[in-house]
Amino acid sequence: MRNLSAHYVITNAGPILKRAVITVDDDGTILSIEDTGGNLKEKKSIEFYNGIIIPGFVNCHCHLELSHMRGTVDKGTGLGQFIEQIKKMRASAAEKIISAAASADNDMFREGTVLCADICNSPLSFEVKKTSRISYINLLEVFGIDPDRASRRIDEMEIVAKAASAAGLQHFPVPHALYSMSVTLLRLLREKSRDNEVTSIHFMETAAESRFLESHSGPLMDSYERSGLITSRLETVNSHADAILNEITKSGNLLVVHNTFATRQTIRAILQRENLYWCLCPNSNLYIEGSLPPLNLLRNEGCKIAIGTDSLASNNKISMFEEIKTLQSYFPSVTIEELVVWATLNGARALGKEDNYGMIRKGKKPGLVLLQDLDLAGMKFLPGSYATRLI
Repeated sequence: MRNLSAHYVITNAGPILKRAVITVDDDGTILSIEDTGGNLKEKKSIEFYNGIIIPGFVNCHCHLELSHMRGTVDKGTGLGQFIEQIKKMRASAAEKIISAAASADNDMFREGTVLCADICNSPLSFEVKKTSRISYINLLEVFGIDPDRASRRIDEMEIVAKAASAAGLQHFPVPHALYSMSVTLLRLLREKSRDNEVTSIHFMETAAESRFLESHSGPLMDSYERSGLITSRLETVNSHADAILNEITKSGNLLVVHNTFATRQTIRAILQRENLYWCLCPNSNLYIEGSLPPLNLLRNEGCKIAIGTDSLASNNKISMFEEIKTLQSYFPSVTIEELVVWATLNGARALGKEDNYGMIRKGKKPGLVLLQDLDLAGMKFLPGSYATRLI
């Protein structure tokens, strides 16, 4: 049993507590939270830390199996060329992929990630996840714009699903993106995913996406043509909103990921979908497109926001804390409390795991993270602020 305290504690169950004492069982279960009102009496049994204690991070969008691609993809090329580079360079020896995934998993754990929704195109990361101290939800990604190969794409996903089941890992089939899916494939996948608890889709990540769907032109079309992927029968959805509302399973929670170029019209249209969460990966957006999502618009429209890291192919570091630091640096009006909710509680809710994660409350096992070297007087992150796991 441990008793932990800090200058501030963000529980996500009420207001920020000053010098509260959290008592934790040996297995990580929260036994009690004592609100001292800031009057903490010195006791030998209390571990006091300079900073803010928060629940463990929940990473709602990661590609662990791309961890071996750190630093290999050029920055600022736009999504079309980024995808081309990924296709050319993602193939590597299995040992290298697994080793890099294990290293990234360990880095996430040390910083305090407790739960992660991870995109999978192969079973290569499964051995890492079987022994990981992080809980993973595996999202088995399907893509393909050739309608004549749609059934084959589903069969390929089923092979990965069998491997996930054999490894004892929770998994759900999900679409990659609207620009990379034929309507035929979307509808086949909708049937396969009708019992999903969690679904995600890369959404409005580039300005070129709308142009491709509307007229089959622009940088994404150019990228497909350079890659030789355009077929004689190009069959895509015409509208982001219609696809979200009608072509994707209505079961469970839906994470729309990136939203870099989301418009007010589309946001309002798809908010009709129940259990919808908006996952932001700001450092990846800056890496690929040099742009950020319209955060204030999303907030003003009442969107439920969660946070992800994307992959080391499009990020310098898999760090949930660096993501929220970036958001605060570009959107300084957003409070620490709100950013912490997005990176913890909202993520737990989006992944259907709020019973254990996202909140420091008696009976839960959320993990505990210490945020250090902050501006505690102004309640702001600093460039050198960092996060470490306590529990």
